[in-house]
Amino acid sequence: MTPVLSVRDLRVRLGRREIVRGISFDVEPEQTLGIVGESGSGKTMTALAATGLLDTPGAVTTGSSQLAASDDSHATQLVGAKPRVLRSVHGGRIGFVFQDPGTSLNPLLTLERQITESLQAHKNLTRRSARQRALELLEAVGLPEADRRLDSYPHQLSGGQRQRVMVAIALACDPELLVADEPTTALDVTTQAQIVTLIKDLQRDFGAAVVWISHDLGLVGQVADTVAVLQDGVSVEQAPILGIFDSPSHAYTRELLDARPVIGAGGPPPAPADAAVLLDVDKLHVGFGEITAVEDVSFQIRRGTTLGLVGESGSGKSTVAGALTGLVTPTSGTATLDGVDILRVRGTDEKSLRRRISLVLQDPFAALDGRARIGSAIAEPLAVHGIRRGKHARAERVAELLELVGLPGEFASRYPHELSGGQRQRVSIARALAAEPELVILDEATASLDVSVQSRVLDLLADLQRDLGLTYLFISHDLAVVERMSHDVLVLRGGSTVEYRPAADLLAAPEQEYTRALLAAVPPARPRAG
Repeated sequence: MTPVLSVRDLRVRLGRREIVRGISFDVEPEQTLGIVGESGSGKTMTALAATGLLDTPGAVTTGSSQLAASDDSHATQLVGAKPRVLRSVHGGRIGFVFQDPGTSLNPLLTLERQITESLQAHKNLTRRSARQRALELLEAVGLPEADRRLDSYPHQLSGGQRQRVMVAIALACDPELLVADEPTTALDVTTQAQIVTLIKDLQRDFGAAVVWISHDLGLVGQVADTVAVLQDGVSVEQAPILGIFDSPSHAYTRELLDARPVIGAGGPPPAPADAAVLLDVDKLHVGFGEITAVEDVSFQIRRGTTLGLVGESGSGKSTVAGALTGLVTPTSGTATLDGVDILRVRGTDEKSLRRRISLVLQDPFAALDGRARIGSAIAEPLAVHGIRRGKHARAERVAELLELVGLPGEFASRYPHELSGGQRQRVSIARALAAEPELVILDEATASLDVSVQSRVLDLLADLQRDLGLTYLFISHDLAVVERMSHDVLVLRGGSTVEYRPAADLLAAPEQEYTRALLAAVPPARPRAG
């Protein structure tokens, strides 16, 4: 059987640096190749170079990448192909689904216009025929009220719905090859599971070959037939999916497997039986006009323990965090920290109280000022709360905090863009600890990280809790990560509590169907694709 895409000795050079180094692979008809590795491993660069989509200034691509002939003509060489050839291939014979549909979709065009664009360019359909085909595609990807959605704009859809539209666009011209580059990374686990099932079903119906790029071997195990593991631009291992999971031959592959969060791996050490309640939230209610974001939510967090707050996007998790940190004004309810209602304190008392609660957000790059050095970012809470007097004393404390989160003191002189994602998140944690808080709220603090980096950050958080006696409110959509960190778990849906119990009890025997659905969406320890 002739491969749909055959890549040999693919290399990409930027200046003197070779970032893709001699990669070869085949993608068979109706099969899925998973390309796996951490950020910077060359996954996306490999896929872009192999499909002729790489347009990085100064990049030089060599090697061979052949797209099999679709008729009696010869195979198409994509490396070094002329723009005319690539235009005839992209969107027609090769479809693309990228990580962030918010940046891939044009906010000024309706869904109909964005889907019919490639149909009119590659299939020469009339406007009426193209509209009918767009409707069929939106129905095929499971978009609710597809006929009405044709005239909608991207901002009127949820993240999962926008990704479904991206899949529809990618499949519009019945491509022979679909390239899915981290298509579920920005989605919660249940939506992720839906997109995985959708693409697998459509692959079966449309007969396309798929290249699925991800940093998560657990996810790839749900979709791939074979896997290529990349590290520093080199393919260190290629094998069928079961071979990768059952008998990995390379240490890096084993590291990626060990870093996966899986249900049943166990949680933190038990909390002391006499641990006092630090935060007591009672009937918290938050509304925005006629919309209720959080409805009568109550919970307690004991000192030195972690409460996992779980739910899909839109469940109200971040709104709870916003209410506790003063970013959102609640409609009613109380939240007492050592007997003081933090929702009602104002003036100078509020400043001293806010010092006792710190927040770590999901995106460390957005949370840090790109124009300020790392040392200045960490020192700011010290100056605001008057914790260390004098420039020299604050610099010493910054060095201590960097060491505490496992970073060298010299990082104080760097800027955020000079650090990796995991390093930036460590800086965000150091900044949160600068005010010496009692409660740290972690709002999807590891969701944007590679699984191996995520594992190291979770280890760091556990060590800090043990050494400093920190109390965490750990917000996440991923129950496997929550299990690893949490003593108690509260499940939210639509702003209301679904169930709230000790983590071990809730995860072992969930009482509600919604919790069971969240658990079922976590990738299993062994691949379903096998």
